[in-house]
Amino acid sequence: MTNLSAGQQNYLYQQKKHKRIVSVSRILILLSFLFVWEFTSNVGIIDSFIFSSPSKIAICFFQMVKDKSIFLHIGITLYETIISFLLVIAVSTLIAIALWFSPKLSEILDPYIVVLNSLPKSALAPLLIVWLGATKTTIIVAGMSVAIFGSILNLYTSFTTVDPEKIKLIYTLRGNRYHALTKVVIPSSIPAIISTMKVNIGLCLVGVIIGEFLAARNGLGYLIIYASQTFNRQGKKTF
Repeated sequence: MTNLSAGQQNYLYQQKKHKRIVSVSRILILLSFLFVWEFTSNVGIIDSFIFSSPSKIAICFFQMVKDKSIFLHIGITLYETIISFLLVIAVSTLIAIALWFSPKLSEILDPYIVVLNSLPKSALAPLLIVWLGATKTTIIVAGMSVAIFGSILNLYTSFTTVDPEKIKLIYTLRGNRYHALTKVVIPSSIPAIISTMKVNIGLCLVGVIIGEFLAARNGLGYLIIYASQTFNRQGKKTF
């Protein structure tokens, strides 16, 4: 710090202060929400039988940690989510590349991809169970179905909006479409790919949970649907 000017030190101080304010504000919002939830549940403003409370959820969670049953459910859901996430990234990237390579193919498939992306994914889960059976494969496919079509559209849009002057430069230097893809399109689309991955991990988790609601005997989705059916909101161990 001794080699920095007063202006630089002040800038770094302001940045650290900003980060502290953001971090503290996030924690305060979470704690305030939990406090209001606990308070309204205890005084009867909301029905604790229906909405439960943070303390009862914590008691139930620690009971499941104690008998180690929660780790089985978390592990299965995590495994299914990661597999569906990796498959979504791989498949959507390959399809987006194929569409970029063939503009004619992209024009043909564009309305179908848009329609498939707009379908209510929760409605597909029962059909997947009929087609594939109540297996982990079905749950993984359910996780993929929520994210894959939106991922294809986002990646393809990113590929097609790359600076055309850079692509022209590749062709001027006697490069081909493959060189344009590897040297310009994909490197320029890395921020979009990372952004898509951030969205996809959450969507895959949602899809997996939906699949576990209908076709699982373990996992967090099964745990949620089982607890709702047995009204296990009082911290009692029924799993």
